[in-house]
Amino acid sequence: MYPFVTGARSRKTKQPYVSIRGSGPRTLYLITSHHDEKLDRPSRALVFRAGQHPSQAVVEFVPKDEVDIGSLVRLTNRVVKGCLGLISVDNDIFLAVVTSATEVGNTRPSANRPENVARIHEVGFYSLNSSAWDDVAAAVEPVVSGDTFDTRETYGQNATAVFEHPCLPLTKILSSGSFYYAVESYWDLSSRLSVRLTRDQSSLKDMATFDPRFVWNEYIVRSLMEFRERLDSQERYDLDRCQFIVLAIQGFVGVFTMALPAPPTNGTPSVATLSLISRLGWKRAGTRFNTRGVDDDGNCANFVETEIMFSTDHHCVSYVQVRGSVPLFWEQQGLQTFGQRIQITRPHASQPAFERHFMHLLEDYGSVYAINLLGTKENEASLTNAYARHLHIARTALGDDLDITHFDFHDVVRVGGHDSVVRELRRVEAVKDNVDRFGFSMCDAVSDEIITEQKGVFRTNCLDCLDRTNFVQDILSRTTLEQYLQLVRREWLPSNTLWTYHRELWAENGDALSKIYAGTGALNTSFTRSGKRTLAGLLSDATKSVSRAYINNFQDKSKQTAIDMFLGNLSNQRQVTIFDPIHDSVRVALEQRLSEYSTTKQCTIFAGTWNLNGRPPSESLLPWLFPRESINDPDMIVLGFQEIVPLTAQQIVQTDPEKRRIWEGKILDSLEQRPNKKSDYVLLRSEQLVGTALFVLVKSELTAIIRNVEAATRKARSTGLRGMSGNKGAVAIRLEYHDTSFCFLTAHLAAGHAMVEERNADYRTIVDGLHFQKGKTIQSHENVIWVADTNYRIDLDNATVRSLSINDNFDSLHAADQLKMAMDSRVAFGEYEEGPLLFRPTYRYDVGTDVYDTSEKMRIPAWTDRILYCGNTLDLSVYSRAELRGSDHRPVFAIFRAQVRIVDPIKRATLSKLLLQSIVSTDSREKLDEKLASLVLPINPDELPPPSSDDIAWWNGQGQPPSLIPISELVKCISDAPAHGNPFNSPPDSLRSSSPSSSEDELYTHALSLQTPIAPIQAAKRPPPPPPRQAKPSGEVENGHS
Repeated sequence: MYPFVTGARSRKTKQPYVSIRGSGPRTLYLITSHHDEKLDRPSRALVFRAGQHPSQAVVEFVPKDEVDIGSLVRLTNRVVKGCLGLISVDNDIFLAVVTSATEVGNTRPSANRPENVARIHEVGFYSLNSSAWDDVAAAVEPVVSGDTFDTRETYGQNATAVFEHPCLPLTKILSSGSFYYAVESYWDLSSRLSVRLTRDQSSLKDMATFDPRFVWNEYIVRSLMEFRERLDSQERYDLDRCQFIVLAIQGFVGVFTMALPAPPTNGTPSVATLSLISRLGWKRAGTRFNTRGVDDDGNCANFVETEIMFSTDHHCVSYVQVRGSVPLFWEQQGLQTFGQRIQITRPHASQPAFERHFMHLLEDYGSVYAINLLGTKENEASLTNAYARHLHIARTALGDDLDITHFDFHDVVRVGGHDSVVRELRRVEAVKDNVDRFGFSMCDAVSDEIITEQKGVFRTNCLDCLDRTNFVQDILSRTTLEQYLQLVRREWLPSNTLWTYHRELWAENGDALSKIYAGTGALNTSFTRSGKRTLAGLLSDATKSVSRAYINNFQDKSKQTAIDMFLGNLSNQRQVTIFDPIHDSVRVALEQRLSEYSTTKQCTIFAGTWNLNGRPPSESLLPWLFPRESINDPDMIVLGFQEIVPLTAQQIVQTDPEKRRIWEGKILDSLEQRPNKKSDYVLLRSEQLVGTALFVLVKSELTAIIRNVEAATRKARSTGLRGMSGNKGAVAIRLEYHDTSFCFLTAHLAAGHAMVEERNADYRTIVDGLHFQKGKTIQSHENVIWVADTNYRIDLDNATVRSLSINDNFDSLHAADQLKMAMDSRVAFGEYEEGPLLFRPTYRYDVGTDVYDTSEKMRIPAWTDRILYCGNTLDLSVYSRAELRGSDHRPVFAIFRAQVRIVDPIKRATLSKLLLQSIVSTDSREKLDEKLASLVLPINPDELPPPSSDDIAWWNGQGQPPSLIPISELVKCISDAPAHGNPFNSPPDSLRSSSPSSSEDELYTHALSLQTPIAPIQAAKRPPPPPPRQAKPSGEVENGHS
């Protein structure tokens, strides 16, 4: 069976069909239509079929006359507008095509060529592997237009779908009406006007030139763009003219054309166009409560670039603003109602990401002036204070081109209504000055020559960056447009038509962006549209607020998963590649030669666990945290606590963070006040599930290189109150240290001597149910460490256990250990290792003593507190317990050494390029494997020492190898030696022989006795070894070798 998709555009469309032919591989076609050919577009076909590997496709760009069109059967009568890309879902590869779209309008009629935008309404996904998901109901409908092909009702499955299409969540997102694309391939919708006009002419016509921040289908279209790049220039030009490939943005595009009062010269009305384009960034994409703040690369949630354009016969004016979540690490977990609980998750480790975010903005837009609309009370106040503190620090690094105004929007509205926001904002001196300073971009309508360019950007935020933000951006947009009119067309300033359209565009923009992020239209849009606050508007806002609360709490999780799938963020996803033997060989060779473009360094991890029995700090933690003076300060400290709060009925239903904060303070104070302190530590992340809490602290200098820090929790199966409580379960924190991933977990499993199966079940529940963002699981990580109260006991009677413990007979105790038996039988922790148990059982003591439990229950001592690990690079150095007596458990600790890999992206790209060139230039007589094996990376000239001269030599400077003695020091040694005798001779009383050097007379006499005179030859000067390439931390290993 050969199913083929074909396409035809009425205007720029294609129509899909399918053909049946024997039993060959399934193949889909997109074919240009007769209408395309009438518009002088090439007559071509884009062909797709599945490759040999699960996520590999074969793509060809062929002349249309090579396709046997008579054998094709249509997959759908929908008119295909273009292809969004290829995606792998459930081991099937799907081709995503736009099946319905409408034109919004020409965003810049004054341009030499139209710049039309279309809005996507429906998207179809067609499998390259199977006909099971074909839209057969559409296939048998009458053909609407375009080429005529045979249709076969016998093809495919029944019209009624029995199973849900695997791409249905993606279809819902892409068919939401929030995606747009440029109708003509010669212009770039993802970039603002000033950027487009400053590109060179070749880039202007190249559809591969776009702003990668805003092209949402970049992940699924990447393989097609790479395929396009591998075509020769003529075929690439033909592919672009066929407009098979669509690059889509998400956000909003609106266009209004209007007649404005005529200039007094001729009385003919002027036609002007007002366009608004909002481009939503995808690099930290997601829904309201699932995606907040910033990531380690400086990408923030709900980041939107909004451009307002005003076009006339003479000029086109562009004004750009941006919005985005407060660029700190913060989130809102749990059920959110109207009193949203804000948690700043990495208060001491946000500065590097914060500065990356603003550095990107400064590079892209010039100066940046932030307007923070958050309140100064309760939850929002903590964000405002942290924002101000971080920006103050950032200004010292990034300069005076960055500044901020804090404008309490709600307070201003409460005092004077929404009207007062306009007045008060325009009175803020710094805002007014920067409106004048930044200006706008303007180009000549005929020549596209830039007359003036915008010099900076306002970055506005509130909590969600929706309602308040949109309101203020509307004000700034109008203020700047008024500036232009004041200079050029003052008679248009009072135009009611212009400002009505302007308000309508901003109101629609607010609604569109709010629906994407929060699920409902924006609040305050009634005022934006009409300039008045009405009762109907108040009721509408109240309804939207209730709807948001429901959608955000109960529907957004599945939507977030679909977004992550579309963007390729799920950990188990594999990107579709297009079969290309050359590039496939390069990929394989790169994987095999990892050590050539990466290095490793050693890091030390301290891991500890302690069941606190609900007790506050009462003694020094230093014997636990720094048990070995001979060991260097660890790079990371991971501490797991259980029963950090008393497990009362009230506590186990709702988490109390106060006790966690007390212990945070105690830990930080202990680290700060320890004697002989060599390193400063910051709390990277902490997380709590009722009584179980996990803390990760790192050396302060590591905060810039530890990235993608996330926390997750999972209640255990044995949790009480029908799962409502969280008295048992796990807390996990994951991170990436350079290019190596770590996952740390603390857990409290089911209690009771006989509850072995319940503990095993708790473990399986945690492993199967604990998930991080983007589909990552515990097993997704290279290194995993558990610091837990596992509650596994010793299967011996009380007296025997106590006797063996007192006599330190650990082997006999370990043989009866329940956890050991569970690990050996692989029913729990089967893939993990544990160090030797060479310390006494840690449970249960009388508090404050070294005596095992003497209470009425007389609990049997056990090793309940354990540290388990999994990872090829983890090396356990120490595993023991500390003698702290503030609880009925003793704390346990382990010290690990781990190898952390550092990938050099420049070296990787260089090696990739060299491999590609080597493969392409390989002669048929050469052996490719041998040729690739002999290929080596060239030495980077920047890593070599500077040339030496008679006056200066690199080995005399700082940083020379320790084995070299600078000449200046050598001269000094010689000059300090006694004036008589050879300075290299041994002292007279030395046991070594004196210098064997002969006198000048002896040497002369010996020379005369030689038969043949020896001509003097200057000895070759052996250069000293080169200096180290870089100063590397202690323990760093290059190329994976010690």
